[in-house]
Amino acid sequence: MSIRTGLLALLADGPRYGYQLRSDFEARTGATWPLNIGQVYTTLARLERDGLVSRAGADDEGRVSYAITPEGHEEVRRWFATPVDRSTPARDELAIKLAVAVTVPGVDVAAVVQAQRTATLRALRDYTRLKAGAGTGDRAELAWLLVLDSLVFAAEAEVRWLDHVEARLARAAALPVPATSAPDRERAAQAGEPVR
Repeated sequence: MSIRTGLLALLADGPRYGYQLRSDFEARTGATWPLNIGQVYTTLARLERDGLVSRAGADDEGRVSYAITPEGHEEVRRWFATPVDRSTPARDELAIKLAVAVTVPGVDVAAVVQAQRTATLRALRDYTRLKAGAGTGDRAELAWLLVLDSLVFAAEAEVRWLDHVEARLARAAALPVPATSAPDRERAAQAGEPVR
């Protein structure tokens, strides 16, 4: 999610200063993606520079509130109307780790998969407990439940994918190993790796 448009959408509810925006953002997302207050104020400065927010005054303590402009409302409308782009997937550290692990000699890929499965199942259990304890009393709780649902579904999908990885590794292990060329055998022997 774009922090920029998320904060802008919060300002559509009314003027706020930076700490209020950070608190509202974290409350609506269950603090799943905590924001650094410096990031909030840097984002507000950029939004102001781009004409999407303007300063709405300061309170008695000197905190400057920001209000959304008509251009900002249009930006939020476009954001909500535009589907999230899935054509460029986000980097998935686990997929990268496993892709590299299967190519690096000496890595026990099955152990990597099992360690991740254990961690993912633990996270899934924690998310499920949080869901059980959450109410549906107001919009903020509903927002948090939607985030929790997303985390649960992502964890469940990851466990299914890890099962698939294990099955694929088992099928690959059953395939005949191609003969190693003489230069490759020599390099493997020098590295202390098994030669096939």
